[in-house]
Amino acid sequence: MELNRRTLIAGTAAAGIAATTLGGTAQAASGSGRPVKELFGKLADGTKVHRWSLENGGTRLKVLSYGGIVQSLEIPDRHGRYKNVSLGFATIEDYVAKSPYFGALIGRYGNRIAKGRFDLDGKSYQLSVNDGVNSLHGGAKGFDKRPWDIEGFTSGSDVGLHLYYTSVDGEMGYPGTLKAKVTYTLTRHGDWRIDYEATTDKATVVNLTSHVYWNLAGEGSGSIYDHELKIAAARYTPVDSGLIPTGELAKVAGTPFDFRRTKTVGEDIREANQQLLYGKGIDHNWVLDKGITAKPAHVATLRDPSSGRTLRIATTEPGLQFYSGNFLDGTLVGTGGHIYRQGDALCLETQHFPDSPNQPAFPSTVLRPGETYRSSTVHSFDA
Repeated sequence: MELNRRTLIAGTAAAGIAATTLGGTAQAASGSGRPVKELFGKLADGTKVHRWSLENGGTRLKVLSYGGIVQSLEIPDRHGRYKNVSLGFATIEDYVAKSPYFGALIGRYGNRIAKGRFDLDGKSYQLSVNDGVNSLHGGAKGFDKRPWDIEGFTSGSDVGLHLYYTSVDGEMGYPGTLKAKVTYTLTRHGDWRIDYEATTDKATVVNLTSHVYWNLAGEGSGSIYDHELKIAAARYTPVDSGLIPTGELAKVAGTPFDFRRTKTVGEDIREANQQLLYGKGIDHNWVLDKGITAKPAHVATLRDPSSGRTLRIATTEPGLQFYSGNFLDGTLVGTGGHIYRQGDALCLETQHFPDSPNQPAFPSTVLRPGETYRSSTVHSFDA
């Protein structure tokens, strides 16, 4: 009998998490399915990096305390066969030395800020510049390169992790001490939900996101150009040669960026289009039709026809950055021992728009004292 997603849930939920280690001592996961921690490695300064393993509803997730990184996310195909569908590394040394944000939590500001500068309340701020003349993903040492405090939890039929990080005033040039809390939850249906919260003691800008590289056929299995993708967006934000938005909200109709109907990722990716030349492929923000919503609403569906694995994304955010793995250049060896090459994965990052602090017409990313930044994204899986 061919297994489907719901058939698998009962068996995997009952099985729980296999025995793992904590500081080198073998421990079995409790019957409640509570997340289990093990020592993954150490940073150069001696800081311990732990890996947390959790499983629920047929989804298996492993998360590092360094950068809140999703080291692996395993889901079954249409026949019940599991594969890790997220690119990553086997060691902490590789993450520190050369990771292109594999699986990481991104902050204080996801995506690019032009020339690493912005003005707020009459003051000018200069940020860490790490992408040519621009600031990318929070600067040279963003949230992806910081140790996070993590607590495991169970809540009813859900299992998950609370991640905490405090970014001090002036870190990477950003004003205000920002206290961030991110919650990873695996539901009984196997959905992976991310809830972001942050508060500040001084006016600042914030745009948090997750940078998982997806390959639903399995990491290291080759190109994702045959993956089928649909995005609920009639407009996108064109960029200049530095991948900074021009400010235009351009129509996708008649361009390679039209994913309003399902099509393969590779269908138009080699068209002679200036925007594709700038990004060496797709590296653009989609203006989601739904705008900002109080609760996560469906915005994108990704499917691998070979395995049947399907990812559906719902979010409260107004934008979706679709990156087609253009800068994977064959120099990185991943978790499974395979070389990653251009187009071997893609990212679908729910967020506010790039360079919003310098674009008054874009939705604001300003956070002030007394306010709480909140954002939620849900990843649902099927086969």
